[in-house]
Amino acid sequence: MKKTIILLGAPGAGKGTNAKRITAYYKLPHISTGDMFREALKNETPLGMLAKSYMDKGLLVPDDVTVSLVKERLAKDDCKDGFLLDGFPRNVYQAEELKKIGEELNLPINYVIDIDVPESVLVDRICGRRVCKTCGAPYHVTNLKPKVEGKCDLCGGELIQRKDDNEETLKSRLDEYHHQTEPLVKFYGSAVYKVDGTKDLDLLMEDIKHIIEG
Repeated sequence: MKKTIILLGAPGAGKGTNAKRITAYYKLPHISTGDMFREALKNETPLGMLAKSYMDKGLLVPDDVTVSLVKERLAKDDCKDGFLLDGFPRNVYQAEELKKIGEELNLPINYVIDIDVPESVLVDRICGRRVCKTCGAPYHVTNLKPKVEGKCDLCGGELIQRKDDNEETLKSRLDEYHHQTEPLVKFYGSAVYKVDGTKDLDLLMEDIKHIIEG
């Protein structure tokens, strides 16, 4: 069976961290909508420029544009044996469109891994996040401290808190997640596997391997 995986989870659940571990282990392309937009903008593709026209006005990129970008990416040769989607689909409409793409490319979704983390833990994770201003390396005030306070271990750059890493912004993002993304659990039904996102990363990875290989 092809390893076609969707990673679900609220903001701060650890999708990005776990996506990197899963894709490295199974040698799958890690497809995140953020990376796709950046790549399309860098290469000035027609879809990238269309997305930019919305982003420049501070608007959300419409679903149809995002779906087209995903379709373009999944049609590439490196996805023929599987992939991991991180940040897509965000709502039921996108999931329905992804189903059509999967049928067209013979790449139906086989695993939907839902990383479950209590909201109190999400608040601590998000509000304690720090990132290197220079190289973007991630840190946390309690869970992933740098060797020298305020300085990046990798490049010595200054560690900053991103302006949207606060409780008020997180509440708004969680409201949107509950409203838009949680219905995907019902949409995907028996393909959904819930995992405990508060576990040690290595133990969580064992759970995920068990799901995919089980």
